[in-house]
Amino acid sequence: MESTILASMSFGAPQFLILLPLLFLAGWFFRSLALWRPLRALLLILLVTALCDPALRLRSDKMDLWVLFDRSSSASEMVEAGEDEWKSLLLRTKPGRENQLHFIDYASEVIPGTNAETNFYSGATDQTRTGLAINDTLARMESDRHHGILVFTDGYSTEPLDGIAAKLMAANVPLDYRLLRAPDVIDFQVTELKLPSRSQLAEPFVVDITVKASQSGTTPLTVYRNETALFTREVEIVEGTGHLRFADRITSPGAHRYRAVVAPELDTHAGNNQREQWIEIVAGPRLLLVTRYNNDPLASTLSNQGFAVETVSDDLLSLTSGALTGARAVILNNVPAYELPSEFLNALDFFVKEQGGGLLMAGGKNSFGSGGYYQSAVDELLPVTMELKNEHRRLSVAMAIVMDRSGSMAAITSSGNSKMQLANEGGARAIELLGETDAVTVFAVDSQAHEISPLLNVGKSRGELIKRVRSIESMGGGIFVYTGMKAAWDQLKQAEAGQRHMILFTDAADSEEPGEYKALLKEMQDKGATVSVIGLGTRSDADANFIQDIASRGNGRMFFTTIPGEIPNIFAQETVSVARSTFVEEAVPPQSSGKWHEIAQRDLNWPQSVDGYNLSYLREGDETALVSTDRYAAPLVAFGRRGIGRTAAVAFPLGGDYSESVRSWESYGDFQQTFARWLIGEQIPPGIGVRHEITGSELRIDLIYDSEIWASEFAKSPPRLVIEQGDLGNRAEELIWERLAPGHYSVKTELRESEPLRGAVQVSGTALPFGPVVAGSALEWEFHRERVIELEETSRTSGGGELLDLSQAWRKPEASGITPIREWFFLSALFIFLLETFATRTGWSMLHFGPRIEAATKVGARKRKTKTQTAPVESHPTEAEAEPAPEEFSPARRTRFQKAKKRH
Repeated sequence: MESTILASMSFGAPQFLILLPLLFLAGWFFRSLALWRPLRALLLILLVTALCDPALRLRSDKMDLWVLFDRSSSASEMVEAGEDEWKSLLLRTKPGRENQLHFIDYASEVIPGTNAETNFYSGATDQTRTGLAINDTLARMESDRHHGILVFTDGYSTEPLDGIAAKLMAANVPLDYRLLRAPDVIDFQVTELKLPSRSQLAEPFVVDITVKASQSGTTPLTVYRNETALFTREVEIVEGTGHLRFADRITSPGAHRYRAVVAPELDTHAGNNQREQWIEIVAGPRLLLVTRYNNDPLASTLSNQGFAVETVSDDLLSLTSGALTGARAVILNNVPAYELPSEFLNALDFFVKEQGGGLLMAGGKNSFGSGGYYQSAVDELLPVTMELKNEHRRLSVAMAIVMDRSGSMAAITSSGNSKMQLANEGGARAIELLGETDAVTVFAVDSQAHEISPLLNVGKSRGELIKRVRSIESMGGGIFVYTGMKAAWDQLKQAEAGQRHMILFTDAADSEEPGEYKALLKEMQDKGATVSVIGLGTRSDADANFIQDIASRGNGRMFFTTIPGEIPNIFAQETVSVARSTFVEEAVPPQSSGKWHEIAQRDLNWPQSVDGYNLSYLREGDETALVSTDRYAAPLVAFGRRGIGRTAAVAFPLGGDYSESVRSWESYGDFQQTFARWLIGEQIPPGIGVRHEITGSELRIDLIYDSEIWASEFAKSPPRLVIEQGDLGNRAEELIWERLAPGHYSVKTELRESEPLRGAVQVSGTALPFGPVVAGSALEWEFHRERVIELEETSRTSGGGELLDLSQAWRKPEASGITPIREWFFLSALFIFLLETFATRTGWSMLHFGPRIEAATKVGARKRKTKTQTAPVESHPTEAEAEPAPEEFSPARRTRFQKAKKRH
């Protein structure tokens, strides 16, 4: 059935209609203006109408009602309790079949429903993104129908509703709402954690914490800095609010995270019991030296050269992405990858490529491939590769892989693969990297050990082994660690002479049956076997200490990861570390390649020899300044660029064992100084700065700059804003600036809860880094009254309101589909003006157009007849014989015609 389309016209500036009576009076009293002529009168009417800003309103007699259900954690129970009743009432009061009812579920995401029975929401529920839901709904509307929006929500949006009212008014869509009110409960929440975003090194600053509760009393509050608890104090709640204020200062540069946690005895919503915030401790540009040496010679040498050096050697696990804040370059000096948190390693990619930082890896037995960096987050940043080649393998390796196949391994990860599939891929990757003469046995373990393959030669059975490993499935139950290790050792000890190594992959929170593991590991140690453990989880999980003890007693490495997607790479790192002899322990004379001049003005006087080095290969596109003179011709000093940052590799040790010749080298200090200055790169240019502000889950970033300095530069190459959110090494995202004014760019983006965001503004080959910043935790449970007021005001502005009677939801708005038509009136007025001008100049009139053509035809016929009857004698007719002038010629025009004849 076709709908009825009705049209009407409205005026945006009706005050100009007063001109019509004024023009009428002018034409009455000043008749010489001849305003009564049809063309002039029409011209004036068109101009006045155009000044009134006319618009054509199209509207249909059909209506769409869009019903939005808040499925967030704080409102889902209330929605589910009344949803069926609301849907039934809205369907019963629908005025006709042509009107349509649409249901949309939202929380962190927006998921449209298909019909009235749809009540399943599959998205995340940790935020209430009401603004996103309204914008999404407006985008779905058809322009030729009436529309209305009805929102069922508790009103506590986690994002501001900026600009929503203007969009609703432009679309002529009223926003109605029904507030869902929870019953009174006992609830404590940390509503504010205030501290400055920046502070100088060792400068005192104030931390202010606000706690709100539904009842008076006291509650314990614990404050953490990074992962260390500073103190626990009782906070007194008076009239619903309590405060705690203290002073603190930090003596180490970088970004540091503060966290405040309340722990009341009774609390309905535990999700809002904590809040966190970051502070940047500014100490000028610095080098971050991560090392295993207690007295690293690099630290003293670089400090003597005038560099600010921050050394981290003891508590490596405390390193986070915040440690990179304010750093210009990072040096990894003989520290293994498995001792560094994955958060820190993953953050290095963005630090170098987008924030313009520098990275240098120095040699040693815990560096490069020997340190487990093969296929790590750092691998592709380095100017050298660490792939495994046959001529560099150990004599032979017998490896046992023991894999958890318990019920928890069936869980699906964000990649779409199960944990079991990723573990299988890790085992397959390990087999791919083993040599032709190596052997491997594989067991899958739940409450018993299942032999996937006995000890077999890899060269003869590689394809079959990989196929078997990739077919392992999660079968339920727990994981009996001792049973699996015992079965694998029974196979492994049958191997002939060579290195024996076991990789245990297990859940750090569900590793059962320790059994006699200590005695088993003692037996393995006596036979020269080693054990490394890959734990899926964190060091704080229930069984973390147990599996760490296995790795310690087994003289192996301990890996923890909360990212299932990292499992295959960890297997690869461990396999290369075991199967490849990557550190050359012989003294080798080096040879210059002549490329050092790309870093410095002249070449160095290189050392006579290096005592040992990590074997690697130059990556395509990078440069080497020094190579070994042995049969490998391996790069000893290599460098390259990644994004706008710089990266370098020094294959020989700069401290500790195998570094005596290098440390006695006369240019040892100059070499470090030159490399450090090159890694740091260009200085941040003046006249430009970045600031940021968080409102709820929305981050606003502003770029302020001196137009006189930067306007011409930005005209050629605009500034780029790149961000990365989370600690998982996510892909960088570029945001588009909005120019607010000369010297001011701005942009807004949405923050994910508890995920730190880092960013960089790139200008002229350098970067202005900022972050980490975080939206805080449990935004969904921060019940700010301001958000409810904002929803009420937006609804009122759009023409809606709170609906207690749902039958009123079907009222139609005034109109929709407004089309301005002022331009058409101006174009019509222009046409009439030209037509009236033509008529005035020529005397043309549409009323007499026909008679004039007829008279002209008669005159022409009479002249032709005269020419045919008489000889061609030149003569001039007398004035009396001349054709009389047409009647429409005015006396004034006839007089001008006669004067012209007399002149001839």
